[in-house]
Amino acid sequence: MPSQLKIVMIAAECVPYAKTGGLADVAGALPKALRALGHEVIVVMPKYSSIDEQKFGLRPFLSPMGVWMGNTQEWCSIYTASNDGVPTFFVDFERYFDRPGLYHDAYYNDYLDNPFRFGFLTRAALQLCVELDFKPDIVHCHDWHTALAPAFLKIWHWNDPILSGAASVLTIHNVAYQGNYDASCYGYLGLQRGNFTADKLEDHGRVNFLKGGIQYADVVNTVSPTYARETRTPALSHGMALYLNGRGDNYVGILNGVDYTEWNPAVDTLIPAHFWPHDLSGKAACKAELQRQMGLEVNSYVPIVGVVSRLAAQKGLDLLAQAIEDIVSSMQVQFAILGSGDPGLEAFFRSAAARHPGRIGAYIGYSNPAAHLIEAGADFFVMPSLFEPCGLNQIYSLKYGTLPIVRATGGLDDTVEQYNEATGTGTGFKFWQPTPRAIFDTVGWAVSTYYDRKHHLNQMIQQAMAQDYSWEKSAHAYENLYDKALRNRQA
Repeated sequence: MPSQLKIVMIAAECVPYAKTGGLADVAGALPKALRALGHEVIVVMPKYSSIDEQKFGLRPFLSPMGVWMGNTQEWCSIYTASNDGVPTFFVDFERYFDRPGLYHDAYYNDYLDNPFRFGFLTRAALQLCVELDFKPDIVHCHDWHTALAPAFLKIWHWNDPILSGAASVLTIHNVAYQGNYDASCYGYLGLQRGNFTADKLEDHGRVNFLKGGIQYADVVNTVSPTYARETRTPALSHGMALYLNGRGDNYVGILNGVDYTEWNPAVDTLIPAHFWPHDLSGKAACKAELQRQMGLEVNSYVPIVGVVSRLAAQKGLDLLAQAIEDIVSSMQVQFAILGSGDPGLEAFFRSAAARHPGRIGAYIGYSNPAAHLIEAGADFFVMPSLFEPCGLNQIYSLKYGTLPIVRATGGLDDTVEQYNEATGTGTGFKFWQPTPRAIFDTVGWAVSTYYDRKHHLNQMIQQAMAQDYSWEKSAHAYENLYDKALRNRQA
């Protein structure tokens, strides 16, 4: 592997410009970690109308740029900005990206032209490399949105002087989202009819972006070792087990890192007081402020369980909804909930807060300052996910001494060490069955530890805050993955 790689990262979202989930955090942080290791990295993403050009310093870079999609040449413009030294390029094409949401409308209905939008983004990113004379060693694509990049490389750019030597890496952040669309979009994608087969891009008569990426990429990874094992099984692969198992040791799990310049109670600019493992007094101040802002009884002796999540069944929030009122009725505990999503769950948590004033606080929507305050001020953080590829909030919670209560799946299982009541070791509380009763019992276990085994609680907080999930470690793992991709490409 060359000592310095040239890498183009293609993603549908990227912190700090546009975010709906953990994909954006990875696309924002991993390039910076790779740059710190000496690699040259650029990022390409859409120029959504929601991106504040002035705030982020976007400036025009290239116009027009022609992009061939099937038999159609589309014309777009490119903007650029620097994300802490990492050049980020924005594909400006109003027909596809000048709309309120990233993937769906205000009612959570997917945009019907999503296969056209993200197929275009991917092809435009590769064309931009040609325009820049940027000869990448690695084309790193993320999730179904950009998973066609390996296919484009091998079908159209195999003899391109700029792109022919590039190895492709596909990172799956959530195998449940596959980009499965009617075959009517296939002509626009321009991937040749001979490739619309069951062993490549066809899936029961439809186009499956993710399946195509799995089949064409030089290597494939997902975002935690446990999730890599889980997605090799029919039960948790959403139909992709056959293809992921077919990749053998070219499908691996690499745990996501976190950006400790943003998520660290010693430096966090969004919380009212800083704190450290040796001095937790600032956490007490954060707790009091959290109670005030969420309408909870201001009482330092009552533990708070935090929730920052998309309100969806996948996140286990319907199970929490079935347990939460029994919990606050039978235990001295409070909940601080931040999230949006399923309208039924939104309505439930609003009404639960009204029925249990001072015990349940709910903020329906998203607020980054509120998310930081919950991480800093809560005593526990619950994530009852049915499946969780990696999860980042439990890792944030560890750094803030906010002990996670998690279902042992995916990255949650990889990053949280179970409490040992005999020794006081561990960094959180895990359960296995996805049921309201399991949530009730495990929250009860955490609350009893808070009241009855304070010395164990303090020991766990110290151990949790000492955990290191920085991007540097994960970036080294990606270096090894890139090396394997290059060797596969050369072979």
